[in-house]
Amino acid sequence: MSDDAQKQNVKRREFIAAGAATAAVATTVTPTVSANTQNKKLVVAVMGMSRGRSLADTFSKHADCVIKYVCDVDKTRAERAADELEGKVGYRPQAITTWETFVEDDEVDIVACAAPNHWHAPATIVAAEAGKHVYVEKPCCQNPWEGEMQIAAARKNNVCVQIGTQRRSAPTYREAIDFIHGGGIGTVHSARCIYFSARGSIGSGKPSEVPEYLDYERWQGPIPRREYIDNLVHYNWHWRWFYGNGELGNNGIHSLDIARWALQVEFPTTVSSTGGRYYFDDDQETPDTQIVSFEFDNETQITWHGSSCNRNGSGFVKVFGDNGMVEFLGGGGYVVYDRGNKEVKRVSGGQGQPEHIDNLIKAIRADDPKSLNAEIEIGHRSTLLCHLGNISQRVGRILTCDTSNGHIKDDKEAMALWQREYHGDWKARLTIS
Repeated sequence: MSDDAQKQNVKRREFIAAGAATAAVATTVTPTVSANTQNKKLVVAVMGMSRGRSLADTFSKHADCVIKYVCDVDKTRAERAADELEGKVGYRPQAITTWETFVEDDEVDIVACAAPNHWHAPATIVAAEAGKHVYVEKPCCQNPWEGEMQIAAARKNNVCVQIGTQRRSAPTYREAIDFIHGGGIGTVHSARCIYFSARGSIGSGKPSEVPEYLDYERWQGPIPRREYIDNLVHYNWHWRWFYGNGELGNNGIHSLDIARWALQVEFPTTVSSTGGRYYFDDDQETPDTQIVSFEFDNETQITWHGSSCNRNGSGFVKVFGDNGMVEFLGGGGYVVYDRGNKEVKRVSGGQGQPEHIDNLIKAIRADDPKSLNAEIEIGHRSTLLCHLGNISQRVGRILTCDTSNGHIKDDKEAMALWQREYHGDWKARLTIS
């Protein structure tokens, strides 16, 4: 941001703060901060009050931030989130159901999007086009084309866009990565990513009336319209291709991002996926059991093993070198093993969410998107591994990729899944040239 723009921003906030002071007796939904304090803080709006409640809590604890809006298409969740924050920070953010409110509010500096996957890229792009910085949850996009448009929007508007792969900022993870890159386990050639859970059946949904508290039209937002069914909102959309990206996009992104970082690889040469739905006969479409293999052109390989309906396993990311192995622990920290598989070092630590948000704040203050630990281009390349794995699964064959951009070569059916159809004028709104 230029000096002139910063001065205009300060003047604008002084005006807003002065107006708020004169109306203080009439409302309690605006954070109670003085004009001087407001000038020093970045104003945040958080969208999606499931995962977003944790993000709002972390942003609210940062000395440089104030939460102005908590937004959810379920008004009961928005109100509950505002109540919780009021009890923690002493002021009550505005609880809203309309995302347009915070996009159009010039006072908002940061939009944190934790809505469903089909909203991640659209929210990022409309916020960036409004000059706002973005924290977007993983996966950064619902399809590969959207990720490319997110990068274009960030570059066009010179805003910071951080993807929520928060382990990129965890101190112990960064320490382990430095150890690997410094030759601590010799030359590395492979990484194994693992995810286990014990999800049950979601049954068979039935068309029903939309609950009074839910704005289903806004929930659908940028995507083509489908009738409301009773087992979709708020979570089970993850397991339908029309909305989500399965377990690979839901949780696999975290481990694949660490593996790609550790091996210092970008786009794969080939991708193959096997597996399917083995446990339940229900509405879920995405695999509950899946193994994906990614080959890269520097003699390295990453594999991901996901088991959504059986927790009899353990692990997160294991990076193998010719002199040993580093295991990244899912809850934070890492373990180093020597060539004989003997544990030689164990370090505990957290997952990095406070540090990740702090990294975003510092990048905004410095007007330096390149200093982001998970800048949108980094996030897109890791997310793309998930998309390619799912595309391979859906078409049932090995994909060959262009190592300059990840695009699928010589396969029109697979490449057709690179993007999706949109509702109304959303395709034009999301197209950044």
